[in-house]
Amino acid sequence: MKILVTGAAGFIGFHLIKKLLKIGFTVVGLDNINDYYDKDVKYGRLDILGVEKSKTEKSEVLISSEKYSNFHFIKQDLQNSEKLNNLFFEQDFSVVCNLAAQAGVRYSIENPRAYIDSNIVGFLNVLECCRHFKIKHLIYASSSSVYGNNKSIPFSTNDNVDHPISLYAASKKSNELMAYTYSHLYNLPTSGLRFFTVYGPWGRPDMAIYLFTKSIIEQKEIKIFNHGNMMRDFTYIDDIISGIEIVLNNPPKKSKVTPAYQLFNVGNGSPESLLDFVKAIENAIGLEANKNFSPMQPGDVSRTWADITDLEKLGYKSSVGMNEGVIKFVEWYRQFLNSKVKNDQIDRPT
Repeated sequence: MKILVTGAAGFIGFHLIKKLLKIGFTVVGLDNINDYYDKDVKYGRLDILGVEKSKTEKSEVLISSEKYSNFHFIKQDLQNSEKLNNLFFEQDFSVVCNLAAQAGVRYSIENPRAYIDSNIVGFLNVLECCRHFKIKHLIYASSSSVYGNNKSIPFSTNDNVDHPISLYAASKKSNELMAYTYSHLYNLPTSGLRFFTVYGPWGRPDMAIYLFTKSIIEQKEIKIFNHGNMMRDFTYIDDIISGIEIVLNNPPKKSKVTPAYQLFNVGNGSPESLLDFVKAIENAIGLEANKNFSPMQPGDVSRTWADITDLEKLGYKSSVGMNEGVIKFVEWYRQFLNSKVKNDQIDRPT
């Protein structure tokens, strides 16, 4: 089976590819490596997958991994429908895992057009290619943000999600509607995954745990929004990848009344206080944070809580607790910071 993973240089995409390669799948990774956050993080992930930065920067052709014979990478943008169509024609994919997206709730307020271009236009191009090239299963990333200020807890995929409070959330809800339409019209099997507050090694620099860890180590102030009255269903990256693997092995099936379409929450199923999360980071680092308690940010929500019953029926089980996951992240962050300092010293002119 050959699998296309978009967002291959991203946080979840990178970890998914590592798992798929370990299982033995043939994988093609696609990413446009934009500058939304520090590209060194993206190139660091690709380096672990055996793809050199020097080759990636210059080319839009398929690059062979130097570590994995069953992995190739291509620097490409989903918005280019012609190039994407050519890739599907040449590679004969069986399954597509679309994890590429413009991420970030707050950034969607600053730069809304980026979310339409990437999350709507890009996803439409993926759907069209999956339709025309008879892809057996499309798995795509949605988000817990689609629940908005949902009052019913835990959040269920049966809940109404027609009131998003950020454009990012609206774009993800749009993806679910678009996928349903293609499942209905063209019998394209689609699985949408609503991820809940993913964290772990190689996480994005704009994510809370990265920002908190960096600031605490540098003894700088951290902002605690909504004055600390926040609950999050923090989900360690290994559990997210486990959820994706389960869904990969359980594609939806068409019935007499429903198309081959399904939605799952992928979370921990047990929310934690934001202040407890910060305390876990402080303990892992050995320093106390200088906290600035601030009002709620526009587009943000006070709590998330995943109902993971449907995924548990397929064998899913969240296995990494918050304290354990935070320790693993802080250990990685220190190693990444040290390697970054060394590389900067090597690159600095004498």
